[in-house]
Amino acid sequence: MSVIDTPSATPGTTGIDPIELEVMWGSLISTVNEQAKALQRAAFSPIVREAGDLANAVFDRRGRMVAQAVTGTPGHINSLAMAARWILEEYPPELLQPGDVLITNDPYKTAGQLLDVTVMVPAFRAGRLIALFGSTIHHTDVGGYGIGAGARDVYEEGIWIPISRLMVGGERNHDVWNFILSNVRQPEHMAGDLHAQIASGEVGATRLQALCDNHGLDDIDALADEIIDRSERATRDSIRRLPAGTYRAESILDLADGSEIEIKVAVTVDPEAGEILVDYTGSSGPSPFGINVVKNYTHAYTTFTIRSVLNPDIPNNAGSLAPIRVEAPERTIVNAVDPAPCTARHVVGMFLPMPILGALAQIVPDDVMAEGAGAVWTMQVSGTYPDGRPFITAMFTYAGGVGARSTKPGLSATSYPTGVSAVPLEVVESSAPIRFLRKALIGDSGGRGAQNGGKGQVIEFTVDTDRPWQLNAVTSRLRVPPRGLFGGEPGRAGRFLVNGEPVRTQARIELQPGDVVTLELPGGGGYGTGDSGP
Repeated sequence: MSVIDTPSATPGTTGIDPIELEVMWGSLISTVNEQAKALQRAAFSPIVREAGDLANAVFDRRGRMVAQAVTGTPGHINSLAMAARWILEEYPPELLQPGDVLITNDPYKTAGQLLDVTVMVPAFRAGRLIALFGSTIHHTDVGGYGIGAGARDVYEEGIWIPISRLMVGGERNHDVWNFILSNVRQPEHMAGDLHAQIASGEVGATRLQALCDNHGLDDIDALADEIIDRSERATRDSIRRLPAGTYRAESILDLADGSEIEIKVAVTVDPEAGEILVDYTGSSGPSPFGINVVKNYTHAYTTFTIRSVLNPDIPNNAGSLAPIRVEAPERTIVNAVDPAPCTARHVVGMFLPMPILGALAQIVPDDVMAEGAGAVWTMQVSGTYPDGRPFITAMFTYAGGVGARSTKPGLSATSYPTGVSAVPLEVVESSAPIRFLRKALIGDSGGRGAQNGGKGQVIEFTVDTDRPWQLNAVTSRLRVPPRGLFGGEPGRAGRFLVNGEPVRTQARIELQPGDVVTLELPGGGGYGTGDSGP
């Protein structure tokens, strides 16, 4: 991504030389990428270390996201972009000092679930705050219900950490650390991941000092203004090339318990203003299960979808996000409010691109894809060893097929829209007595068309134990398959089985020694009429 090679690469308003701007932009991207790599290397949780379920970004003094690392998930990174303003509202720059570190997992102000913990590390230069380095990662455990959709409200889902100082002047805030670590099942893992987040922010702050030294900067205010202004202008220029109008679509998401969620979108393009409004009015009401989506997370996957279709080369920051507005009525499935449970909010959140792509297909048919599996299927296994010691796995995930595109088939067993990798089977097996029996693509699961949809996959596993064990599983698209586009056939729906029998609940289930879990993930829909073969 470049801030120079964009449709609005006209001279900026800050007086920064364009060539020097490009050099500084490259340095800034390298800084946040190094921050992310440091976090992945140091993290305890396999979902962070192996799958890349994280977000890293640098913010200016005003809380505007300037640049993000190239790794991470849209749900985390764009939620982090929205969360910064809440954090600075609680702790404005004048209250911060070198060595302070801020923390929260408030689901309604950050990434929508208690397991996602956000840490902000302020960067100072000559005693003055010049930036903040933020990270959001999925922690293994925050007490409470664990991974799953069975909790009755957010307070059953785990410990709620309000916006607080985790470190004060470089020293541990003892009461906050003690409060957090006393409420989780694996305090050493929680502490390890928190230290990894702090260390990665410090890496970013150190690298930023080098950038400022090399370019004679006292702060990054002018640099941030230039990057954000250029990104916003480029995004508005992309929108101005679209036809005006309101384009509607809807999609149905079905769940294991038999319930269905309807998502309705109206995408309004205003070329004159260079803005797009995505309105979710008419979507389903809140769910009693923990699949409710907070507005930050709805905004995250909405903006990701629009931007990836419009002009994915424009940097993702406060400027490129500004022209895309989201309206979602409160107390609906896409705008959860306290105390709605939301640990499994990704089930609906990662499904939102499906109806949005349906609406965009009416505007830019060659630039969209058919429906895919949507949300990754998430698993968490817990139980006890023969000596009575407990075990609990970190979340591990699997992806189905992606919808076909206008000129290419859909990708098989690939996470879209989240982008996380699958945790290797060997890593999962090393964390608990899990034994995988099968993992393979499902040959006929992609919808046929001029371009075929991506294939789903099948996974089978058991737990080698002589005691009952528990499974938190979050699945979807078990009856209503991913739809094809422009005459393409639908993909195959998924199946969630225990000992060959369908599971029909969203809640945690207790299984017995020898029980076998089978996951058959959906295939993506086809694109266009005709048949491109197997």
